[in-house]
Amino acid sequence: MMRLTAAPALPAAMLAMAAALLPSLAAAADAPAPTAAADFGVAPWSEAVVSVADLDASAAWLVSDGGWREIVRGRMSRGELDYWGLPAAVSGAFLLICAPAADSGCIRYLRFDNAEGQRPIRLAARPWDTGGIFSIMLRSENVAAQFDAAIARGWWAESPPYAFRFGGSDLVNVVITGPHGVNYALYQRDAPPFDGFPVGRLSQAFNAMRMVKDQPAALAFYRDRLGFGVLFDAPFTDPEARPNNFSVPANLATTLVRRAAVAQPVLPGETGRVEVMQFEGFAGRDLSQFAAPPNWGILALRYPVADLAGYRAFLAAKGVTPVYEAKGIAITGIGSADIIAVRDPDGNLTEFYHAR
Repeated sequence: MMRLTAAPALPAAMLAMAAALLPSLAAAADAPAPTAAADFGVAPWSEAVVSVADLDASAAWLVSDGGWREIVRGRMSRGELDYWGLPAAVSGAFLLICAPAADSGCIRYLRFDNAEGQRPIRLAARPWDTGGIFSIMLRSENVAAQFDAAIARGWWAESPPYAFRFGGSDLVNVVITGPHGVNYALYQRDAPPFDGFPVGRLSQAFNAMRMVKDQPAALAFYRDRLGFGVLFDAPFTDPEARPNNFSVPANLATTLVRRAAVAQPVLPGETGRVEVMQFEGFAGRDLSQFAAPPNWGILALRYPVADLAGYRAFLAAKGVTPVYEAKGIAITGIGSADIIAVRDPDGNLTEFYHAR
């Protein structure tokens, strides 16, 4: 039979040490579990990943007309291509560019070589067609000048520059369309003055818009499953019947409701945003099946994460499973990285990475 005996008394010094540790141990036990992306160190997105056929032709407007600078270019590593699940015959090159003095909100253009069946993700799309990231959003001190430069370059636009008021700001907006239907939405804020980051001819990218079938469901994905904060969630209807920035017919502009919302991992802040918009009553095509490499268009946004393993576990608990995943792959300009990609309800990719 096992005999139970009293535990020996602890020396006074050990008792004192245990007492000193108790408050911190209790605090650790009472600490709330992480509930948001920011708790894992998810920072604003560092770059948008854009698939194109010609790196320099796609970057020329931002570099030559907008003052952006080349950071680095070269060949894609085999690890990157394997991460995307591309065949062994496919190779690739990249060009990373950033706005002056910016190291986030950059654009990484990718060119996939020997890839079969490539097509634009949003081929011949209208704004209300869903699937595929619609635009990369930048600020400008002179939208009209950048519009003229793009048109002179042979690019196109959804409309001429459009002045409107939203959220207490006087804005001028135009959506510029480059090769493969890649859109760049420019915002000029006339009032109140903007001082969140340097603007100049073309600022760093701060947001990216997705056109969605169900805006509340799309927002819920970023808020409740990715743990992003919500900057705003508001409907918008044009106050007068006139041409507008999304080519909605003027006779419908005052009745069509555009439901828009913006989410981002860090609040407050002016960068790292994702915007979801639904044109209520407009039934567009669903292009989500084409939103994957090597197709041409805006493939993904890349968010750096301090604790990727912890955040991945957080996502798993929310029922979010990566569609692409790799560890220790070489990405020039980032380093050796662990990376995952997830899809939202409209098929758009968002990437999270940790540079070792």
